[in-house]
Amino acid sequence: MDPRALPADISLRDLREGDEVALAAAYVRNRAHLEPWDPARSEDFYTVALHHTDVRRQIATREAGSTYPVVLTRGDEIVGRSAITGIARGVFQSASLGYWVDERLTGRGVATALVGEMVAIARDTLSLHRLEAGTLLHNVASQRVLERNGFERIGVAKRYLLIAGEWQDHVLFQRILG
Repeated sequence: MDPRALPADISLRDLREGDEVALAAAYVRNRAHLEPWDPARSEDFYTVALHHTDVRRQIATREAGSTYPVVLTRGDEIVGRSAITGIARGVFQSASLGYWVDERLTGRGVATALVGEMVAIARDTLSLHRLEAGTLLHNVASQRVLERNGFERIGVAKRYLLIAGEWQDHVLFQRILG
């Protein structure tokens, strides 16, 4: 499979108003799947009301040029998310990448295709020079996704992010886009 070829039944599009119901449902459906990899979430996180506010905030940050949030859809369902965040301009032209796919789609190349699409957006739409991503040390599947997309390991950041209630070490990767 071409690393950028999403399955025919899955589409990538910008996050938009009206996504909050499908987004809340996706997070509820994938709660156990995502908990080991995500920050600790309050019960409010799984509500439509929270996502109603968050979708609007993310759209505003996209319009301000600091993020680029997208969703993967299959029919009316959201089956994954990604965002290019912390977009820095000037001499840096760099940003960070985060992503996840629905548990039902893991191991099928969907995450690899999603990251490939995000690399293309970072390079072709946002004109970035560099994209960075980090994974927990034991998240070998995500490390493989990044490596398949030309990311190179650049080191380990100790106690990098507060994930699942603990400050955890991360392997950092980068891809030079120019």
